[in-house]
Amino acid sequence: MQHSNAVNRLDRLPISRFHKITLLAVSFAYFFEFADINTFATTAPQLIGLWGITVDQIAYVTSLSFVGMFIGSVVASTLADRWGRKKALIQTTLCFGVFSLASAFSWDVVSLGVFRVLTSAGLSAMTVVAVIYVNEMYPSAVRGKYQAYAIVIGICGTPATNLIASAVVPLSDWSWRLVYLWGSLGLLFVLFTRHLKESPRWHESRGEYDAADAVLGEIEARVAAEKGPLPEPAPPIDETRPAKASPRLLLKKKYLGPTALLTVLWVTQTIGFFGYSSWAPTLLAKEGFSVEKSVFYVALTTVGAPLGSFLASLVTDRFERKWCLVAFGAVIALCGLLYGLTFNPVLIVVFGFLVNLFERGYTALGYAYSPELFDTRGRSLGTGVSYGLGRLSNAAGPLIIAALYHGTGYQSVFFFIAGTWLLGALILAVFGPRTRPARTAAAERPRAVV
Repeated sequence: MQHSNAVNRLDRLPISRFHKITLLAVSFAYFFEFADINTFATTAPQLIGLWGITVDQIAYVTSLSFVGMFIGSVVASTLADRWGRKKALIQTTLCFGVFSLASAFSWDVVSLGVFRVLTSAGLSAMTVVAVIYVNEMYPSAVRGKYQAYAIVIGICGTPATNLIASAVVPLSDWSWRLVYLWGSLGLLFVLFTRHLKESPRWHESRGEYDAADAVLGEIEARVAAEKGPLPEPAPPIDETRPAKASPRLLLKKKYLGPTALLTVLWVTQTIGFFGYSSWAPTLLAKEGFSVEKSVFYVALTTVGAPLGSFLASLVTDRFERKWCLVAFGAVIALCGLLYGLTFNPVLIVVFGFLVNLFERGYTALGYAYSPELFDTRGRSLGTGVSYGLGRLSNAAGPLIIAALYHGTGYQSVFFFIAGTWLLGALILAVFGPRTRPARTAAAERPRAVV
């Protein structure tokens, strides 16, 4: 049976300049995803005064943005299977950059809301494709670490945006627009496109064995020129080429369980994280802190985000990812609750810092864990649908938070957020499959140098 043996040929490659350039490109896309994802949260306090928008209107814009994320995630899974991982990554990154640029020219809350929904669709689509791309391009023994490395670099976009916003938003009545202009710089991703290779595993899944072999040959030649002779890959396992994936595929027992589990993981992560990050500046301002101080405090807390991703890189391939996710989720719940119970500026920054640190570590672990629960046939669809349903859930999240805030006060919001994190950790602990044994087995396959 014809076979390009993509998995084993990629798994036996040492990390080289090729992998590092790919990491840099994906990190750049992540940087402006994370830079752009909080732009509305950092400008909303200013727009309350300028346009007279209400907390409820902010909730509606935020909710609709998550509907856009759901659409983007589902569409991305289709595009990644149809166009290829590389082309889909390029197009989705350009998509969110274009609509972020358009947001800078919005004239009222409705136009801004429309542009934010479209931007959010592009952001979520790019994330799904990037997660799949890294999973398929790096050796199985280290792909979790490099997924985390990409986020270590990319997550710096969050504190960068918050610090920029804290500096420019108060300057004038129009300077908030610069925050969206900053987010649109993701368009410069086009500068990396010539350095990226299409996933050989995608070619192989479509029966394009010659194309897969050609890409693998190029990669192997570049790595061998830098690192010397390569080990012989493990022999391929003959398998029938999978049929085209359709949404009904996820109803099969093999895929339904992982999809349901990951949906819970991403629902609780989405409501838990975005409930915190999207609302913290506005709620602090509502509780008596100035706009400048609320944005600045939140900016300081997000400095912990890159450190969290780095922490994930240290543990993700060393320990079982499932239990790392459970531990991180429990710590986030505790720190997030303590954040909501204090009005001391120092403690707000300390607990906010810890929330950001462990949450970004959790996200890095989740990005590595999710695609490992599927085979090549179901990876794009299962990852995209579960991630998208997680984002869609937060269409209700902001409305719940707004109702809690108006009904029972500021602190009840953080009890709700802590509860979502604990629920996710508990379900993952009980039902989550372990993935480390499969990665360890792949790393220990016998190889001979040729």
